[in-house]
Amino acid sequence: MGLINYNIEKYSPKQLVILPLVLLVISLAILGFNLVTTGMPVTPGMEYAGGYSYSVTTSQTDDQIHAVFTEYPLVSIKEGINGKLLQFGPMEQAKLDALQVVVEKNYPQHESMASIDPTFGKSNQSMAVLALILSFIGMSIVVFISFRTFIPSCAVVLSAFADIAMTAAAMSVLGLTLTLGTTAALLMLIGYSVDSDILLTTRVLKRQGKLNEKLTGAFRTGIIMTSTTFAAAVAMFIVSWLGGVEILWEISAVLLIGLVADVLNTWLTNAGILKWYVLKGGGK
Repeated sequence: MGLINYNIEKYSPKQLVILPLVLLVISLAILGFNLVTTGMPVTPGMEYAGGYSYSVTTSQTDDQIHAVFTEYPLVSIKEGINGKLLQFGPMEQAKLDALQVVVEKNYPQHESMASIDPTFGKSNQSMAVLALILSFIGMSIVVFISFRTFIPSCAVVLSAFADIAMTAAAMSVLGLTLTLGTTAALLMLIGYSVDSDILLTTRVLKRQGKLNEKLTGAFRTGIIMTSTTFAAAVAMFIVSWLGGVEILWEISAVLLIGLVADVLNTWLTNAGILKWYVLKGGGK
């Protein structure tokens, strides 16, 4: 079938699910380690951790900038519209006053300091976690109402959970922080994951025909959908990266990671579980 051959017939359900399940275990281990060591599964950005930022005009390299602020909690250096965006972690007032002096001395051309109180950041953090949990619960309820069969519904929920877990772990490894933009991208992935998994499950359980033909037909439709979305996300990534639009760059990067994870979890994990379920006498 075109460039990608989805020949599910020659693989057993165990062979289909083994790779994504191993990746899920590794992802959960990474997230668990982060949770124990930092209190968050993914490194929080300034919106969630609190801190201070300066937009400065400079031609210095990142290493040179780090050398200027060796005594201060410089968290990240990002490309701004007219220079560099320097983000610092929370600090006491005396150190903050000293930081202001250093910035004014080394970077005469700078914008006023922006800040997010750590308490407010914690509040944002709690709201983001609550939004993800409520979205996941709502998705699970809709799936169980739609199919009214336990194993296929669990397969959809498991695939969606694995998409989020793998994406979050990849964010941690690649150094992507949890910001308002990346939180929005994770919420989008929940919806996209359910869409592809419902397509697969509906084709397998509610259509007549041979199992392998139904799986192949669902894959043909699903991979076209994913390829279109992937191409759009790549275009957004390139344009936002070249244009220095940070929030769109972050969203597109997370979406690209999540789409790769969704292909694995939909067409290996979910397909493997459905194949086992039907071969055991479930469905029509």
